[in-house]
Amino acid sequence: MSDRPRIIGLMTASLDGGLHPSRYTDSPDGTVEDWTAAYEQLHDRLDADAWIVGRVTMAEMAKGDPRPARADARPPRPSLFQARDARPFAIAIDRSGKLHFAKGDVGGDHVVVLLGQGVDDAHLAELAANGVSYLVADGDDIDLADALGTLRRELGIATLLLEGGAGINGTFFAAGLVDEFHVVIAPALDGGDDAERIVAAGDGLKGKAALSLVDCERLAGGAVHLHYAVRKPG
Repeated sequence: MSDRPRIIGLMTASLDGGLHPSRYTDSPDGTVEDWTAAYEQLHDRLDADAWIVGRVTMAEMAKGDPRPARADARPPRPSLFQARDARPFAIAIDRSGKLHFAKGDVGGDHVVVLLGQGVDDAHLAELAANGVSYLVADGDDIDLADALGTLRRELGIATLLLEGGAGINGTFFAAGLVDEFHVVIAPALDGGDDAERIVAAGDGLKGKAALSLVDCERLAGGAVHLHYAVRKPG
């Protein structure tokens, strides 16, 4: 058994790399709703045990408010797993403990938060009270390979969908943690001035990842699904 889950990147974008469908041009082949549905169907088809996003993406779904903790709260460290048999899990990376949840799941998927060592007990107590599971790192930064190994051992997560923004995707690629990459390309243009991309790593990824085309597929609404194997160069 591998020490970590198999990690499958999954993203959607316009032909020029835009990530915001509200700005996409129209197409006679389909609509934003068609392309979103095609992406969601692919998400379901990949049938992973969990999916992972960064703090900004998860904040759009969490929709919780801060909850004061008891003064004597002593939540367990480094981990609390409240639903070990849940499938799939919704995992968020939140180094500083800024996310607040209204409940322990997102769309029915049980939430697990990966946190930096510096997060205080009050925040852990809030997560625990809201039914959220968590794993605290040994340092302020999170050793992703180590954290993912723990999630595999403790929760049985064998396959993980990476569906984050450019930054978290870049971090996973730079660390050599991505095994497959799936991209849904919509027949649309964004045209914005900002330089968007689906993967961003500050020092670039040359020499860190080698992609090989496995398959391509036409989806509903004129979208295209590209499937790549990811290997370390050399």
